Amino acid sequence: MEFSGAVRLGDLNDFIAPSQACVVNLAPKSKLDAVELQVDAVQLPPTKSDSKGFQQTQLSGDAVKVNLQDCLACSGCVTSAETVLLEHQSTGELLSALKSNKTVIVSVSPQSRSSLGVLHQLSPSETAGKLVHFLKSLGVSVVLDTTSSRDIALLEAAQEFTARYAAKHTEHAAAASAEKTHGSYILPYISTTKSPQAVMGTLVKRFLGQQMGLEPGAIYHCAVMPCYDKKLEGSREDFCIPGTSVPEVDSVLTTSEVQQLVEQQGVSFADLPCAPLDSLLGPGCTDSRLYKVHGGSGGYLEFIFRTAAQQLFNRQLPPGPLPMKTLRNADFTEISLDLEGRTVLRFAAAYGFRNIQTLVRKIKRKACEYDYVEVMACPSGCLNGGGQIKAHKGQTSQQLLDELDQHYHAAELVERHPSENAIVPLVYKQFVGGRVYDAAARNRLHTGYHHREKSVSAMIGDW
Repeated sequence: MEFSGAVRLGDLNDFIAPSQACVVNLAPKSKLDAVELQVDAVQLPPTKSDSKGFQQTQLSGDAVKVNLQDCLACSGCVTSAETVLLEHQSTGELLSALKSNKTVIVSVSPQSRSSLGVLHQLSPSETAGKLVHFLKSLGVSVVLDTTSSRDIALLEAAQEFTARYAAKHTEHAAAASAEKTHGSYILPYISTTKSPQAVMGTLVKRFLGQQMGLEPGAIYHCAVMPCYDKKLEGSREDFCIPGTSVPEVDSVLTTSEVQQLVEQQGVSFADLPCAPLDSLLGPGCTDSRLYKVHGGSGGYLEFIFRTAAQQLFNRQLPPGPLPMKTLRNADFTEISLDLEGRTVLRFAAAYGFRNIQTLVRKIKRKACEYDYVEVMACPSGCLNGGGQIKAHKGQTSQQLLDELDQHYHAAELVERHPSENAIVPLVYKQFVGGRVYDAAARNRLHTGYHHREKSVSAMIGDW
């Protein structure tokens, strides 16, 4: 089975388990040995036993098999997910789907659009238009921007926070890490609102599909995302059509993999004509405008802070980026709302696992002073995701990140409140059958997280 050529292993410096091999411990006293390990149909090479890191174990001469639940229970793949790719998470699988009798729909994240735009020196609208043309030339039927699913996720997350504020129970955290590493300490605090990828999966298979006269199983939905971890999210059993094994997101491609597909097809991306994005409003509808939010990771902190300030304390904050205060490093920032000499709201953004670990220790000690924390595994957030296109020769990572930020917040992009999206009221009326964060919305637009027992040996000898 094809292995993603976009994957590059290196010194990830990701705090938990940088560049470690996958491990399966099938018995407490099994003999450690070098063995070829099979992750679904992906072959990983043998590694030598090393007391300073992960080791691979074997009970017999057969290859050891690792399933997705093993991956989700491991401490390594949350920060090195590119080492554990599933067979259906590749460009080859997308091309195979295009040859099938399924209707292929692709949704593209704004962060991925910016990465492609910076590489090819194109504006946001040019990048989107050329990507639509390229994908449709391959046989894709519908290409969507995830702005609408992001708007719905923001509305749900904000109302969830205000509803839970009194109990001080809100974290929009790295869920996979919490499930496998911290369990009961963190899970009660994680926001249950689905991510924009998951919301889009729900809408594509169950809302747009209905308008197109298609059953969920007749649709192949591929999401283009900036992060390899989104592949694991898309494979979660929680994100299947209720009562079935049909996933709402069939596969996830990173931005690097899409660029690799462009190169494999032998086309000049910058010279392609432009085509309009499709719309969740249904067949024949297009969406010509692109929209933005403050914050390269979806704008959760900014939007929820503003919503809480207005709804809970009747304070309308001025427009523009929030004045975040940098703490221990550039990836740990905070903002507070003070009324009459008293702090009534305190939010923080913690990016990268070093900062996340600091936050987790506070939560375990019941000493966390924040009402809400936007948590991202990647330093600098989603624009710097592990699946984004890397800096070219002569360009520093910071220079690339600055260009990505400018592209993501370009002047041509329209800033609006999520409720102003014309698709939003239609979704709540025709699909949800209720209002933001009511019982119907929580049933369709929220999920749950579970404590996962570790079925993989995840001990690091020199930790």
